[in-house]
Amino acid sequence: MVTQKGYDKELLNVSPESWDFCCKGLVLDMEDGNFLKLAEDGTVLRASHGTKHMSSEDILETYGRKEWRHFKTMSGMVSRSAKYYAYDNYFDLPGALLCARIVDILNQRSPRQKYDFWKDVIAAIQYNYKTSAFKENCGTYFPEVKRNPEKYIQCCPELVKKWLRRLKDSGKILLLITSSHSDYCRLLCEHILGNDFAELFDIVITNALKPGFFSQTPNQRPFRTLENDEEQEAILSLDKPGWYSQGNATQLYELLKKMTGKLEPKIVYFGDSMHSDIFSANHYSNWETVLILEELREDQAMVRTKMESEPLEKKGKYERHHPKPLHSVSKQWGSFFVDTISGAEDKKEILVNTWSCKCVKTYSTITIPSIEAIADLPLNYRFTRFSSDSCITAGYYPKPPRSLLSSGEQVPTK
Repeated sequence: MVTQKGYDKELLNVSPESWDFCCKGLVLDMEDGNFLKLAEDGTVLRASHGTKHMSSEDILETYGRKEWRHFKTMSGMVSRSAKYYAYDNYFDLPGALLCARIVDILNQRSPRQKYDFWKDVIAAIQYNYKTSAFKENCGTYFPEVKRNPEKYIQCCPELVKKWLRRLKDSGKILLLITSSHSDYCRLLCEHILGNDFAELFDIVITNALKPGFFSQTPNQRPFRTLENDEEQEAILSLDKPGWYSQGNATQLYELLKKMTGKLEPKIVYFGDSMHSDIFSANHYSNWETVLILEELREDQAMVRTKMESEPLEKKGKYERHHPKPLHSVSKQWGSFFVDTISGAEDKKEILVNTWSCKCVKTYSTITIPSIEAIADLPLNYRFTRFSSDSCITAGYYPKPPRSLLSSGEQVPTK
């Protein structure tokens, strides 16, 4: 953004305190330069212009107490938009702070009504994360991770590795599906799981281009084989386990039918992105989905095992300044799950659920703070799942967030 697109060098200076702005569930209204936290009915709970907090009066004047103009389109989550962007995972969450600071800097130069910087953000993403960037050692991301992988990548706790082995030994078919290209996937997994990581999985699919992996005909991408991390010609059908690139959920399911000998094999899919993982797998493929939502840690004292190589707060990324973990409650944005609005008549504050909280219940089967939270459970453990007729807290494991319990929701009993 600075060297190629001419943006202010001040963008390169990030103070630890500024990380408080980062909060999952925010939506960027690209044209207005506003960030929004939405209630489950689409009304605006909190907002900022750039990084600058908007008061309740500002929000009422700008948005009123009505559904945000793009809410119906966004809540469908079927496609991305050129009008807004929802931040729902930690990989792209720093981009929210970047965009907010761009708005701040543009306003310093000359206040404006509309913004058009998003095209430059997309160009920067394509430059840094294109499929060939890892091999070509270009951009600012891959070269740094390749030089210092131990600085950015945590080893997987032995508890989780044992869980994966138990699953495989019990006859389960294990899949690894990632949008990362094969060379980057290999670097990550060798540091996370060890050089023999591929032995844990029956099928590895890289460059899956989620959520497109779950698309239906005619938008399905064919699978491709790999040679030295280079994609080869498309294959018509998936006939055997192995390592593949791109592809689609429909052909994968046909292969799983053959491997299991079942007409309707059940798939349980773990992911941390509501749009790319959980919604898509649930909506298009009807898979059972497990949302990994680290915000649950803020309400639960996760017990560290002796085998964990890093603290839960991902200190490796922020060793120098020790800012708050990204899953901590933001002072500017509040809880991921709930927020308050003023009552219409008596002015008393009313607690309401966020749009993000509604999505958790609607599209995930269960939600956990980490794999470690379930890794030592028996493989036949029966979880209480979310369902249309259950309370909003039913599917959280090991327990619901306190913020939801304080809103009057009851803990489900087995």
